[in-house]
Amino acid sequence: MDYLKIQGNTKLNGSIDISGAKNAALPLIAMTILAKGDLTITNMPDVVDIKTLLKLLQNLGASYTFENNRLDINTSEVHHTKATYDIVKTMRASILVLGPLLARFGHCEVSLPGGCAIGQRPIDLHLKALELMGANITIEAGYVKAEAPEGLVGCDIIFDKITVTGTANIVMAAALARGKTTITNAAREPEVVQLCEVLKESGIAIEGAGTSVITVEGTDRKLIDMKSFSVIPDRIEAGTYLCAAAITNSELTLNKVRNDHLGSIISKLEEMGFKFTKNENQLIIHPAQKIKSVDIVTQEYPGFPTDMQAQFLALATQAEGTSTIEERLF
Repeated sequence: MDYLKIQGNTKLNGSIDISGAKNAALPLIAMTILAKGDLTITNMPDVVDIKTLLKLLQNLGASYTFENNRLDINTSEVHHTKATYDIVKTMRASILVLGPLLARFGHCEVSLPGGCAIGQRPIDLHLKALELMGANITIEAGYVKAEAPEGLVGCDIIFDKITVTGTANIVMAAALARGKTTITNAAREPEVVQLCEVLKESGIAIEGAGTSVITVEGTDRKLIDMKSFSVIPDRIEAGTYLCAAAITNSELTLNKVRNDHLGSIISKLEEMGFKFTKNENQLIIHPAQKIKSVDIVTQEYPGFPTDMQAQFLALATQAEGTSTIEERLF
């Protein structure tokens, strides 16, 4: 899909398939650095950030083909360990290669990521955790230089605040570390859960995915024989289409969804008067007799996602009464 053409002042109808989740796909691509050989990932979203990260891995020595939402990738020939600024500056998620590169090679250089439209989000939690695992880290000329010549060592890590990319980075690093790593105050997002599940299905001993405490027993730098898998559906894309249906008070069917990932979004729409029919991998939203106002506070998963606040703000203009939306994450 190159663009959406909107014809206003009309009801929506029909059904739409939900794409794979970009925020799940990015750490999963970085995770392939830990893989022993060829790996196939399906339901891969065809978006710019995915192509940027693939270009970064290709620069490091990986080979891949990507077409029809299928990625075939091999990172066995990765030999460069420097993620350069010209790529990292365009996408913050490039920092996700830090953990796996360091865990596999014992050294790497990754450019500090650029800012974003919602402000700076520092990576200090990533770096502190890697230092606890035995890495020596310095910042030089805009690059994070990390060294662990004898490999990373499992330890107890307590994040000062919940960090999704930080949790993903340390889970990947811990997968190739020596001994057990315990991550406390870990992110519980479905995107982190899938990363853990893929590693677990590939033989890594991981417990606690989806809770605030994750334990990982590492392989001591032995690469992982990974199994092929499919990227989970994008819960934010699904929520956005639900809001489009709600704004126009229409009936719409979403296919290829995970209803268990949409709990807080569905709950708020039900508060506003909308009804739902849930089937396996399918969700139908039904019109409301009256659209009611709603109060929302953004929180980490499983709370209401910050990436849905703008869509609900637009929906709230159609509700009777005063709605409030409080942003607590950014």
